Amino acid sequence: MSKIEYKEFNIEYVYNKKLKNSYISVEADKKIRVKSPIKSHQYVLELLKEREEWIRKQFHKIEQQISLKVNLEDEVAFFGEIYSIDSAETKYLRDKLEKVKLDDEKKTLKCYDDFYKYVAKEYLKSRAEYFSKEMNLEYSELKYRKMKSRWGSCSSKKVITFNSELIKIDKRLIDYVVVHELAHLRHMNHSKEFHNLVDLHLEGSSQLRKKLKNIRLFV
Repeated sequence: MSKIEYKEFNIEYVYNKKLKNSYISVEADKKIRVKSPIKSHQYVLELLKEREEWIRKQFHKIEQQISLKVNLEDEVAFFGEIYSIDSAETKYLRDKLEKVKLDDEKKTLKCYDDFYKYVAKEYLKSRAEYFSKEMNLEYSELKYRKMKSRWGSCSSKKVITFNSELIKIDKRLIDYVVVHELAHLRHMNHSKEFHNLVDLHLEGSSQLRKKLKNIRLFV
């Protein structure tokens, strides 16, 4: 891996002769990574020049995203707001953090994860029960775990898995995810019928879907 500078961009360049094509990716921290089977810095610079407009569009998307980043041990993202760790709503987390050394970030992060799973099991279950009755749909099991790229999933065996990180976001957005996954019990796709079913049980679902895409999750 080598570093390349192009205008104000900082680029990581990875040469891999096994690749068939060159790829450019832009990460959440605006880091640009180029992977290519061509071992030439000049080629990479030309590629960046060619794709500059696309790169800037990705930067703009990142800047528009909503961040739920908090100061560990002082704050917690909870139902779309940032709460002080001293608030009544976060007592479970506060009690767990008191047993952890201040400089142990790994254990601190686990305390946050445990807190979100603890709340998720109660809150998401209640919302799933409510909407499943309203939609006349039955799931076989609910599961909760931290996921990096999905808010939820629904298997062919009617097992619905929710991302415990959902507890960080607004309750209205949580309802959208719940209804979305329940709708998959009837339509295992994203067809027009699927979206119509979601719209039927959650007003303004298209706007909620757009808002959800603009959220970046942090502890």
